[in-house]
Amino acid sequence: MHHTHANEPASSLPRASKRGRKGRLAKWGRIAAASAVAAASLGPVAAPALAAGHGQPTTYKFETLDNTRDLTFNQLLGINNKGLIAGYFGSGAQGHPNKGYLLSAPYGQGNYANENFPGSVQTQVAGLNDSGVTVGFWSTMNNANQVNDNFGFYKTRGRFYKVDSPLTAPATSTTQPVNQLLGVNDSDIAVGFYNDANQNAHGYTYNIHTKKFHYITISGASSLTAAAINNHNDIAGFETQGTLVEGFLRKGNGKLTTLALPGATMTQALGVNDSDEVVGVYTVGSGSSAVMHGFTWTAGSGFQTVDDPHGVGTTTINGVNNKGQLVGFYVDSAGNTDGLLATPAHH
Repeated sequence: MHHTHANEPASSLPRASKRGRKGRLAKWGRIAAASAVAAASLGPVAAPALAAGHGQPTTYKFETLDNTRDLTFNQLLGINNKGLIAGYFGSGAQGHPNKGYLLSAPYGQGNYANENFPGSVQTQVAGLNDSGVTVGFWSTMNNANQVNDNFGFYKTRGRFYKVDSPLTAPATSTTQPVNQLLGVNDSDIAVGFYNDANQNAHGYTYNIHTKKFHYITISGASSLTAAAINNHNDIAGFETQGTLVEGFLRKGNGKLTTLALPGATMTQALGVNDSDEVVGVYTVGSGSSAVMHGFTWTAGSGFQTVDDPHGVGTTTINGVNNKGQLVGFYVDSAGNTDGLLATPAHH
């Protein structure tokens, strides 16, 4: 499937996938962004100078968390305030389907719980709240060309429910319907996107209780993915302006902040906590020379690059909780995609 956090075809989840690595469900649209980054060894690349911030950068303790059912491909997409992590294994390549899971502390192999939409061929668990609701997307397909149908879901009180935007484009000879839920807050307001007939993404909120959709638009955006929502109804995501993919934070009161890291060719916001700490991924360069770095951003401190020490230049940060713990993934020296947990050193 793909995580498509970015608008590129998601090559792998997210959700934006990473360039290069096969993966996500459909051409995923957005979310996760970078799904996995190209495994080519690109060598050290200098990150662009970050926006001038205030205060000291946060230092993190990094842990690699991989489900041993597939040590070649894991992505961690969300973490709640209880430390419960949402993710999946499997690249999405044919015969290597995405399989969703939840991982609870203390994060040993015995603490993975499978979470897959009933009857699905592929599932990604993309987001979760503190009251046991999870959201994500699933597919009936695992095609070699990775053009697969994607349907959103939420799970509450042990039951799964399918969600499709009424505006999702139907299948054609060359495309499949794509709809993904990527995040959910404690009021059970979920966010996601659907693809139109031209494969442009359109973001929305979905109220699990009322079943109502509210579509999100930004002036000039040809494509928009809503990736995460906090308990103040502040939404993080990314959108395309011309050829530029940039992140955004839209406050519950409608105030919009564009998040475009200077010097980056793409910036995707993928997670947000209740303090409006935004996390995501940015790309430097293009094509085979592109490298990806995770980031955190706050209004007071600006951008901070966050790279797993085992995946500098191949890191995506996908989720953040109120303790400042980060989850995401990186591509290691062997070309495998690994889940990561980064905990602030003061935690």
